[in-house]
Amino acid sequence: MTLTAHEAWSRLLDRARQELPEQTFKTWLEPTEALSLDEGTIYVGAPDQFAVDWNESKHSDLLASLAPIALGHPVSVIFKVSEERRARSQMDMFVAPPAQKPKPHGQQSPTNSPPLSDRYTFDYFVIGKSNELAAAAAHAVAQAPGKVYNPLFIYGDTGLGKTHLMQAIAHEIVQRKPETRITFIGTEQFTNELVAAIQNRTTADFRRRFRETDLLLVDDVHFLKGKEAMQEEFFHTFNALYEGGRQIVLTSDRPPSEIPGLETRLVSRFHWGMVADIELPDLEHRIAILRQKAHLDHLELTIPEEVVRFIAENVRSSVRELEGSIIKLLAYASLKHREITVEVAREALRDKLKAMDGTPGGGPALNTFAIQQAVAKEWGVTNEGLRSKTRTKNLTVPRQVAMFMMRELLSMQLVEIGAAFGGRDHSTVIHSLERVATMMKEDPAFAQRIGKIHAALESLRN
Repeated sequence: MTLTAHEAWSRLLDRARQELPEQTFKTWLEPTEALSLDEGTIYVGAPDQFAVDWNESKHSDLLASLAPIALGHPVSVIFKVSEERRARSQMDMFVAPPAQKPKPHGQQSPTNSPPLSDRYTFDYFVIGKSNELAAAAAHAVAQAPGKVYNPLFIYGDTGLGKTHLMQAIAHEIVQRKPETRITFIGTEQFTNELVAAIQNRTTADFRRRFRETDLLLVDDVHFLKGKEAMQEEFFHTFNALYEGGRQIVLTSDRPPSEIPGLETRLVSRFHWGMVADIELPDLEHRIAILRQKAHLDHLELTIPEEVVRFIAENVRSSVRELEGSIIKLLAYASLKHREITVEVAREALRDKLKAMDGTPGGGPALNTFAIQQAVAKEWGVTNEGLRSKTRTKNLTVPRQVAMFMMRELLSMQLVEIGAAFGGRDHSTVIHSLERVATMMKEDPAFAQRIGKIHAALESLRN
């Protein structure tokens, strides 16, 4: 009897399960799939290159030795990256795709919304001091949409979990009321659709689609700034939904009152419900986030606890940055064919660690300390003064300049910059960046001074 690739691989897996620890089997072999069987070689798809390399080095010989027993003849096993997996999001690459759940009868799929992520649920949201208010408000909204905290306005820097909470609300509501009509959209898409509707003379259909929804989720409302026509349309959409008792959830990188060019009437309405911020996660919170990610992706045995703590202690910005660090570490270990240790993590993340390093040592390098030192020297103040809470003019301007340089030269996130200056919030950083940009336009001498410091710091790049 000739076996198909799927049948042959299933038999091999059944035999391998008896030889390997259950956790190892689930982590590395369960997410695989048979691709083809050709002349004594079975080609197997794995989620990513790291999984391919790991399975080749750890399991290929074992599987080949089991083939005569399981199949009755020798077979070699070759792992390849599954083409279907290449398009999946980063962290999802390390696990088998979740089973597709059938839609409950009557559930509607909004035609103008992207699909909700299976990972963006309350179960997968790690709560800490930095986000507990926003999380509590989101839970309350999910339990009683349109009744409390309407609108819910969540703000914070990029990658801290605003969109996760927003989608978690939708998941919870749809689970309890499958017939709920949901519209999830970014402000840029809202703008593009309105422009298209005006051009095609279909504004009535556009308005009907947004104003008849039960739950409106709008990401990045700060992009409404300065767009009068968009703000006018959004104002009337907001009013129609609010008066109809339907829930509105908004996210932004700053609170309503600090969005430049936003009409007062919109600012006022955004404050009608609950305005909750999400801040930079502390050490314990970062460790909890990394543990959760490791658990979701079956990496508990791959990434030791001491490596989790090392990453948490050294990557102090966003959740997205923490995820990116894990991905970079896995890729580095795969390419080097090395077990994951703290030393390997230090090597893999050296660029990130250097950028986050706030202490001198190791020779000249472009990092936060170097920027603070250069600006402090130019203005005749101390590094400690820049990081202090003092708000005197002789410290405020150089502090703002140093923040500006960190954004320009290191592309640091707002929360990272704030952390380098005594834990200032991101709205303070935003104001500083905008203030320096304005002063450069208005004062050529100041702009020249900034240019000189910029050039000097640029020369420190390795």
